[in-house]
Amino acid sequence: MTAEDFLTPEEEKRIIEAIRTAEKNTFGEIRVHLENKKKHPPTIDYVWKVFKKLGMTNTKNQNGVLFYVDVNHKVFTIIGDEGINKKVPDNFWEEIKTIVINAFKNKKYAEGLIVGILKTGEKLKEFFPYHKDDVNELSDEISKS
Repeated sequence: MTAEDFLTPEEEKRIIEAIRTAEKNTFGEIRVHLENKKKHPPTIDYVWKVFKKLGMTNTKNQNGVLFYVDVNHKVFTIIGDEGINKKVPDNFWEEIKTIVINAFKNKKYAEGLIVGILKTGEKLKEFFPYHKDDVNELSDEISKS
């Protein structure tokens, strides 16, 4: 399976809409990246390199969140930038990871991402509430490689 085949165009639209909805709760910036790693599953260090390559460290408040999916190995990782990780508890991402991974086990990839994204917006609201003058600093589109 390739990153292009992982989601239907309709599923991609629903995920982008979930990102926009989630970002109405928080000034955190959420992105989804799909990748087809050929040789071996990604390490966390590799996912951080993707995070940086996507420009996610360039947000004013270091408040980017990456939903990373290696479609070939069915690996899901969620990471937040330094500004988020300084404020949230150590196990902050565990509930979201569990939701997404359980959906993936049932081959409900879009549903898992959508629920995880919406939950992220709800949870980040406590630490990074939405401001009416908030600027969307990162693209809501799904990136692929």
